[in-house]
Amino acid sequence: MKDKGLKIVAVICVRMNSERLPGKVMIDIIGKPILGYLVERVMMSELIDEIVVATSLNPENNVIEAYCQKIGVACFRGSEEDVLDRILNALKTYDADIGVEIFGDGPLVDPEIIDNMIKFYIENMDKYDFVSNDLKTTFPSGAEVEVYSTSTLEDASERAVSPDVREHGTLYIRQHPKRYRLHNIEAPPQLYCPDIAIELDTKEDFIIIKAVIENLYPVSPNFTIHDVIKFLQKHPELIATNKNIYRRWKQYRKDEI
Repeated sequence: MKDKGLKIVAVICVRMNSERLPGKVMIDIIGKPILGYLVERVMMSELIDEIVVATSLNPENNVIEAYCQKIGVACFRGSEEDVLDRILNALKTYDADIGVEIFGDGPLVDPEIIDNMIKFYIENMDKYDFVSNDLKTTFPSGAEVEVYSTSTLEDASERAVSPDVREHGTLYIRQHPKRYRLHNIEAPPQLYCPDIAIELDTKEDFIIIKAVIENLYPVSPNFTIHDVIKFLQKHPELIATNKNIYRRWKQYRKDEI
C-alpha cells in the first residue's frame, strides 16, 4: 500500500470545551485519559504514517498539548470553531497527501476499520474523492472514519463559506456529491449495529465507554470492535443507557433525514 509514496496522516480533532461533557477527552479511566486510549488505538493502524492531535488555540486546551508532548504525539493548534480550517492546516503542516479523520468522540475506534478504509481509498483513488462509513449509519456510532486527499479538503475549504458548515469539518464535501465522488463503506453483517452508540458525547455515553474499557482493556489493549459489540450485547442495560440521546450528526446522514 505504501508503494505510491503517499504520506498518510491521521487527524484527531479534540477540545476541552465540548458542549455536553466538557473536558471529556482528558477524563481518566484506570490511569489513562480518554485521549490516551484513542491515540493508542490509532497507533495500532498499520498504514498511518503520522498522528496529529488537532486542538484549538484556546488556553483551556493547553492540557491537551501537554499530554501530547508527554506521549510523543504531534499536536497542531488552530481555530476553535473553524474545524475545516484546523484539519486542513494540520494536514498541510505535516505534509499529508492523504488525510484520515478520526473523531475525538470515538475513543473505541477500531484500527482494522481504519486500515480497511485507507486500503479501499488508495485502491480506488481514481474513482472516489472521499471514502467514509458515516454517509449512512451501519456501524455503531463512534466507529466513524473518513479518508480523503489533502487537495480535496483544500478545494472544499476554498468553497465552503458558511461558518455552520466549516464547523463540521468535511460537511461541505459530504453535502456536494455532484462535485466530489463519495463512497460509503457499510458494515459487514457481524458489525451491523446502527442502534448501538459507542461515541462519547454525554455522561450517559461515558458510562458505556468506562464499562467497555474497564472490562476489555485489562484483558487485551488490542480489543476489537467485535469484542465491544459482543460485550455490549451481553449487557443490554448498557446499550439502553444512551439509547435516547439526541445526536447532532443524524441530520446530516442519508438514513436519518
